[in-house]
Amino acid sequence: VQLQASGGGLVQAGGSLRLSCAASGRAFSNYVMGWFRQTPGKEREFVATISWGGGSTQYADSVKGRFTISRDNAKNTVYLQMNILKSEDTAVYYCAAGPTIDIRPARYDYWGQGTLVTVSS
Repeated sequence: VQLQASGGGLVQAGGSLRLSCAASGRAFSNYVMGWFRQTPGKEREFVATISWGGGSTQYADSVKGRFTISRDNAKNTVYLQMNILKSEDTAVYYCAAGPTIDIRPARYDYWGQGTLVTVSS
């Protein structure tokens, strides 16, 4: 499956952004979808994940209550709504597809190219 992330940009602290990840290729609804982020010199960090049908989600503690992951299987797209953004949310955000709910990047088989989110304070 091929993944294309979009929606990143520059936003002030306290603002909002919505990231999108469009999938093509194999059946999108067969995959758990996740969002991860990475800053220079650091390992890729789990942000959120959502089950095949969207009924189960999991979030990193650092984003819980501020970010919401959702998916539209009819559109082959997963979203990450990010509210009350903080400067520490600045990172390249990646979407990923895998077989099961997991917070470990290594458990995901397919990755998008990343989209940069910059939060100014």
